[in-house]
Amino acid sequence: MRRYLLVALLPTGLSVIAAATALAARRASATRVPVAAGPTALPDIAEELGRGVLKSAVAAIDRKPGGVTSAKSEILPGLVRLGALTGVGGLVAYNIMAKLGPPIVKHGLAIDEPVFKWTESHKVDWWTKDVARFNSIGNTWSTWGAVASAAACLSISWHRQRWLPPSALGAAILVDYLSTHRLHRTIKRPGPPTSPEGTYPSGGTDRVVLFYGLIAYLLWAEFDGSHPGRVWTVGGVSGLAFLTAYCRQYLGEHWFIDIVCGVVYGGMLLAPIVVAVEQITGRANRSVTASA
Repeated sequence: MRRYLLVALLPTGLSVIAAATALAARRASATRVPVAAGPTALPDIAEELGRGVLKSAVAAIDRKPGGVTSAKSEILPGLVRLGALTGVGGLVAYNIMAKLGPPIVKHGLAIDEPVFKWTESHKVDWWTKDVARFNSIGNTWSTWGAVASAAACLSISWHRQRWLPPSALGAAILVDYLSTHRLHRTIKRPGPPTSPEGTYPSGGTDRVVLFYGLIAYLLWAEFDGSHPGRVWTVGGVSGLAFLTAYCRQYLGEHWFIDIVCGVVYGGMLLAPIVVAVEQITGRANRSVTASA
């Protein structure tokens, strides 16, 4: 019966993440939506309507020949900002993980081996096959296929700055490749007995957080933009990261600490790209104005 504790861990963890996300989104909605459309709420509603009309007008202008010239002049500065922030973020993430590497190599097995042995002793045959199917989500080619599809679709669906989604996703691929391969050459840590070629940090969890997180953010930024929507976006990516981490640990593809470090590492690579997109699109300035 104790074997099924490991099986129950996945639905339990996903349920906890879903419940926490729903609670946070509910609180976000309660703080942002007025209780009644009284006299004080009417100016806010009018302001939001005005912003929507202005946004539509600007988008219409940008589709005209003159707007096209203006949009093209924004591409080069935007690419420079995106590249600079992404590159700096990659360097910071690399240096942090490189400094954590030696202590983990030296002392990490004190945690990793007991977790690995407990996992191996609680496996269930029929569950292993299902876990292997979910595990493909974080594989390299599965992730890059999702990135290519998202880049193509978002470059069409975005109303303005259509160059930005494929550029941001391309920058993510480049910084992840360069930083991760440098880490793998710098930190030599063999994986568990079931997968001795496992790496520090885990590439699967890193890719899920970075690429699926960026795709989810770009979708939210274009089609929603609300605070509750942001909460649901973070919750969805968190659930996907937990699913991938669970699969990697259950199948013995990485040590436990390497999996956790992969999640953290992916978040460190994702954050500067999101900041760059916020600045290029002007969302950062609008957020400051709205909170003031």
